Amino acid sequence: MDKRLIKKQLYDKCISIQLSRVKNIENTMEEAQNSANEYGPQSDLFDSHIMQLIGNRDMYAQQLEVEMNLLETLNKLDITIQHESAAFGSVIVTDMQKVFVSIGLGKIQIENDVYYAISLQVPFYQALKGLKKGDEFDFRGKKIKILDVF
Repeated sequence: MDKRLIKKQLYDKCISIQLSRVKNIENTMEEAQNSANEYGPQSDLFDSHIMQLIGNRDMYAQQLEVEMNLLETLNKLDITIQHESAAFGSVIVTDMQKVFVSIGLGKIQIENDVYYAISLQVPFYQALKGLKKGDEFDFRGKKIKILDVF
């Protein structure tokens, strides 16, 4: 399969997953707000039930902010760049696994191949950062060879 097509499919799948996460949190946040509204007016300043409902909404708002930042990170990715070395936006094929350096979404299936969307912060990426096709590196006591980078 064409490398550009693989990268585009990986990117599109990541965007789709992330948009779904954002939508789910928005829906949950809206449900928490509706529950607080349906509960009625606060009977006193220390009404614990309504405070819990509002606290839930605020917790979801924080989660939404994190997920929106991750979506923004994905949107900064330029999939047209053909990478020579492991970097943000590259696809790295090793003799152990295939990874897409983007955000941490985990396992992604593209046709019959499994890729792992990883972030720049994970130890696996830190071990192979800047390496090129043909390079080898140690990760958790195992020697791993880079078969391709694009």
